[in-house]
Formats: sequence, C-alpha cells, structure tokens
Amino acid sequence: MQTNTEMAAQKQSDPAQFVLTLNSGSSSIKFALFRVGPPLERVLTGKFERVGLPDGELSVLDVATSHRERRAIPTPNHAAFVRPLLELLGSRINLSAIRAIGHRVVHGGMRYHTTQRVTDEMLAELRRFSPFVPDHLPSGIMLLEAIGQEYPQVPQVACFDTAFHSDMPRVAKLLPIPRRYDAEAFSAMAFTVCRMPT
Repeated sequence: MQTNTEMAAQKQSDPAQFVLTLNSGSSSIKFALFRVGPPLERVLTGKFERVGLPDGELSVLDVATSHRERRAIPTPNHAAFVRPLLELLGSRINLSAIRAIGHRVVHGGMRYHTTQRVTDEMLAELRRFSPFVPDHLPSGIMLLEAIGQEYPQVPQVACFDTAFHSDMPRVAKLLPIPRRYDAEAFSAMAFTVCRMPT
C-alpha cells in the first residue's frame, strides 16, 4: 500500500484528466470518478447514504485495487457532502484534473430533455417546477449549486431521466393525467422515473 508521501508525489506527476459523475437521490448520493480515455476508465466509486440523518455513512471502492472503505460521515443535506467528497478525491488525484462533472437529474420538465450544460437559466427553470418532484429535485438543485460554487470553472452537465419519455406520442403523455396539467406544461412523463443504464 502506498504511503501518503508516495500518493502525493503520484498526484503531482499524473497527467491524467478525470470526469466526476454524481447521482443524487432523495437520501443518498452515488458518485464515480473516471479517467478520460480512450478507453474511459472508472477508477473510484462510492456512495453517501442516509443524507440528512445523524448516522450517515460513506462507502468507497478503489476499482484498481478492489480496496473498500466505509466510515461514518453525517451530512445534514446534499450540499454538505461536497466538502468531504472533495477531500476524498483530493487525497487521490489533483483536483484541477477534473475536467467535467456530470449529474443525473430526475426531471427536466417540458423544457430540458437532452443532456446539456448546467446554466443559471436551467437552475431557475428546475426551481420553478421542483414542487412537483419534492423528494428529489430540491436536493438535486442544492447539489448542483454547491458544486458550482466550489468549481465555477468546471462545466457541469445534466442528464435527465425524463429524456427517456420525451418522444412518447402526445396521447400517451396526456392520457393518464388531468388536462389542467397540460396547460401548466406538465405531462405523464413528469411523474415517471426511469433507471438509466450505468
């Protein structure tokens, strides 16, 4: 096993670039760190569980060594997980080597379907309809904002679950919901969460 000094020296000399992915749930946050390829290589995965509860926990897997680590780490909300995550990543890589941060976002409303860069305009739109997805979207927005404050120079990209439903026939989108919601720019896809491939 490497010493801290050896790890620090390797961080400074490693020219690799990385992409960080985040999957924000209602009470957990999964993450993965990928070395930019080719091929794209997953180097670290982990999960913050029981976010918002005093018995929160962090589990991490170093893919190369298969070393697993688990420790108590209470995080009162999704934004509070950012600092411990950066400390964890910073112990393994040079944080300036992170070139992009991707987010799984549960809902893009009627406006956002395709994967795209996070902007202030997007965040404002997500806030507007977050009451319709109260278990996921407010905490997801909180995480997007917290990451943006820590890394304003690193592009954040949102991938929406609702993209799966965006090309449904209009009748399928409208059939199961009251018509008044259509006037408010919501459809059946707004309330369906799909599991995206990982």
